[in-house]
Amino acid sequence: MRDPSLDFDQVLRLITNQNIQVHSYQFISSGNINQAVSLKTSHGDLFLKSNFQAQPDIFEKEIAGLELLRKHSPLTIPKTLGHCQWAEQHYLAMEWIKQGRRSPDYWQKLAQGMAQIHFTSDTHFGLNEDNYIAILPQINSRMVEWPDFFWTCRLEPLAGKAYYEGLIPKEILKSFQALQPKLSQLMPKERPALIHGDLWSGNILVNEKGDPALIDPAVYFGHREMDLAFSLLFGGFEESFYETYQEIFPMEPGFEDRVDLYNIYPLLVHLHLFGKSYLPGINRALNKYLH
Repeated sequence: MRDPSLDFDQVLRLITNQNIQVHSYQFISSGNINQAVSLKTSHGDLFLKSNFQAQPDIFEKEIAGLELLRKHSPLTIPKTLGHCQWAEQHYLAMEWIKQGRRSPDYWQKLAQGMAQIHFTSDTHFGLNEDNYIAILPQINSRMVEWPDFFWTCRLEPLAGKAYYEGLIPKEILKSFQALQPKLSQLMPKERPALIHGDLWSGNILVNEKGDPALIDPAVYFGHREMDLAFSLLFGGFEESFYETYQEIFPMEPGFEDRVDLYNIYPLLVHLHLFGKSYLPGINRALNKYLH
C-alpha cells in the first residue's frame, strides 16, 4: 500500500516550492465536505485540507478571506502557505492551531474580536470578488442598499436553485417572492460591516493560550447582524459573548425578532448541502415574516 505521506510531501512541494519532509500525519474530522490531516513536518506543524468536489479557485478565495480577517482582527487567524491541485484533488495548507482549554475570558475576547471586525466598513455591501460558503458559490456584487443585496445576492439565487433542483415546491418559492418587498421594512439600516459570513461554533477554535481562533470564513461586507444571527442558529455560544458584544457595539432594538430572517440564508445553504430536513425551518421563517 502506498504511503500517504509521499503524497503529502508532493503537495507541500507544489504549494511552497520547498522540500518539506512529513515526519508523521493524522487524519482528523473536518465536517462533511472536506478531508483534513494534521502533519508534523520539517517546517513545523501544519494543517492540510482537501476536497474532491471543490471549484478550482475555492481555496484561493478562502485564503483571501483569511487574510482579510487577519488584517482587521485581533483574533488568531491561521496563516496560510498556499493551495494546489494534485491527483484531481484540491489542497490548502496552513499553520496548525494547537488547541488548548478555553480561558476564563474566552467569550469576551471573541466578542471583542468580532466587534472589531464589524467596525471595519466599506462604501458598499458585497466584495470586490465572489467567493464561497462551504462549496456553494457566494455572489458578492457590490450594492448600496442591504435589502437589495440580501435579496439579489443571497436569497434569490439559492431559492431559485432550490426550486429548479426540486428541493422546494412552488408554494415556498412564491413565499420567497412575497418576502422580497418586505425586506426594507424588516431590517434596520446600517453601514456595511466586514463579517465572517459562516460564524458557527465549528468555525471557532481554542488556541494553545485558550483564546479564540477563526477559520473557514465566507467573508463580505454585509449586515453585522448576519454573523450574530448565524451564531444562534446551532447554538454553542455562551451568553457572555452577546453581553460583551452589546456593550462594545450595541445592536438596534428588536434583533431577536430578526434572527430567523437572517438565518433563512444559512438554512438555504444547508438545504443545498444536506437535503430537505432544513426545509421546515425555512418555511417557518418565511411564514413568520409574511403574517
